[in-house]
Amino acid sequence: MGDIREDADRIIKNTIQDNLPYKAVEDALSEFKLKDKDNIYILSIGKAAWTMCKAACDCLDDKIRKGIIITKYEHSQGDLEKITIIEAGHPITDENSVKGTEMAIDLANSLSENDILLFLISGGGSALFEKPLGDLTLDDIIDINNQLLSSGADIIEINMIRKRLSAVKAGRFAKIVHPAKVYTIILSDVLGDRIDSIASGPATADLTTSTESLNVINKYGINVSDKVMNYLSIETPKHIENVETIVTGSVKTLCYSAAKHAESLGYKPYILSTTMNCEAKDAGKLIGSIAREINNGKYSLKSPCAVFFGGETVVHITGNGKGGRNQELSLAAANEIEELEKILLFSIGSDGTDGPTDAAGGIVDGKTKGKLLEKGIKIEDVLQNNDSYNALKAVNGLVFTGPTGTNVNDLTVLLCK
Repeated sequence: MGDIREDADRIIKNTIQDNLPYKAVEDALSEFKLKDKDNIYILSIGKAAWTMCKAACDCLDDKIRKGIIITKYEHSQGDLEKITIIEAGHPITDENSVKGTEMAIDLANSLSENDILLFLISGGGSALFEKPLGDLTLDDIIDINNQLLSSGADIIEINMIRKRLSAVKAGRFAKIVHPAKVYTIILSDVLGDRIDSIASGPATADLTTSTESLNVINKYGINVSDKVMNYLSIETPKHIENVETIVTGSVKTLCYSAAKHAESLGYKPYILSTTMNCEAKDAGKLIGSIAREINNGKYSLKSPCAVFFGGETVVHITGNGKGGRNQELSLAAANEIEELEKILLFSIGSDGTDGPTDAAGGIVDGKTKGKLLEKGIKIEDVLQNNDSYNALKAVNGLVFTGPTGTNVNDLTVLLCK
């Protein structure tokens, strides 16, 4: 791909660096004035949990009594003094998720009104921070999560169900912490920054209703037992009194940062959406068609330009392959930009992982489809089988960043040079 591939690599690297949460956490702590307080305990959950906790430890130092990190496997970056680190399952909850959450509940129950809990939340918290409610089991949670993740439901709808089956979501954890005060810093991975949906809102009143959750079950044909249905009918907490919250970082800042770096490389930047949440392959097809229009010179956007889309697409699983939404989007776009020169598209998860894979996403250009056909791989068959990872791997079309330490949705960029 030559220079355009190098441009893409540079934009990816610099954008992720700009969106690491260290400074955002530092600023939020100053706003809370926590440096003036004592008896501070930390709970940090999500895929950016280690980075957020490290920032808090550096800022607060001897103010911290002890803390817990619950993050995705291979997302810890080393030991931190006074902090217990639990790595657990994502996107599917596992026994370590429950183990870490039970430790967090024990910590919460030990706090008095003179103590402070600094609660650091980032994307992935819904799977990582979990204890089944009542007589529900981990198998119950895993079954419904698997169904929801493969149904095409968006993150708001998925979390609407998750929170009703959990002992800690939908504000229930804040109730456990009471009478201690909770200061929450949230790194948003949810479009619109709805704090009741980020990590399923463990420290905020729930804005959704049981009726809405039952509508989701019916909309996507989710199979649930009578036991699960009973819990879905129970209303969640609607009033939380011991929490202050700051939301820091979002997909908007991700897009603005990427646009800045593209402009420095000579591209005219255009941010077309920061709320993209449609089917991944439909998004890829649309963006690919935009690339074709730009290439034909019949579009209002003229090259050299860079077009940006932020958000979180969904995948309706129809096969048994391996991949993620960003890889699927990229592959669908490759179908549309076949044989176009000096056109490139990449789509990545800002956390460095796309679905249950080790890739951050995919990168394609006008030659990708031809290379796949030379290997006997048809894009239509791959998308049907949801096997975008193996197809892109065969043509050097995967983006690898490793765990980044942040998580503010996905970034899709079309470069026209």
